[in-house]
Amino acid sequence: MPLITDSSIDIDAPADVVWRVLTDFDAYGEWNPFQVECSSTLEPGAPLDMKFRLGPGGLRSAREYIVDVDPGKTFAYSMKRVPLGAVRSLRRHTVIDLGDGRSRYESHFEITGPVSGLVKLTLGKELVAKFASVTEAVGPRAEALARS
Repeated sequence: MPLITDSSIDIDAPADVVWRVLTDFDAYGEWNPFQVECSSTLEPGAPLDMKFRLGPGGLRSAREYIVDVDPGKTFAYSMKRVPLGAVRSLRRHTVIDLGDGRSRYESHFEITGPVSGLVKLTLGKELVAKFASVTEAVGPRAEALARS
């Protein structure tokens, strides 16, 4: 059983500012309540290294890989393929220009594959809450940058 979560927020900031927030990986620790460290060249195939808070035990580390990038609009990454496709992930960030200096941020995350039900059972509620908290945090960060 897959775990899929989507969330979005309308933001009083131009799309290019929201894009900067999402791709300024060095600043994640200043505003991102889930992924507190992140680094990548944001090129397809490149690694994306992150530290995040999930479950007991403090910070965890992971390396995922950039799947695609449409500069200013969207980027996605996923975990390395595992044998037999037991579990697969996809995380996508999308920025939509609404005009008049406003934009929408859309977050998508999915875990699929035969083992996804176990992930959903053990970490599902927390993952959904964490990704929603990131969505909520993008707005104030971008709005503050747009005002400065």
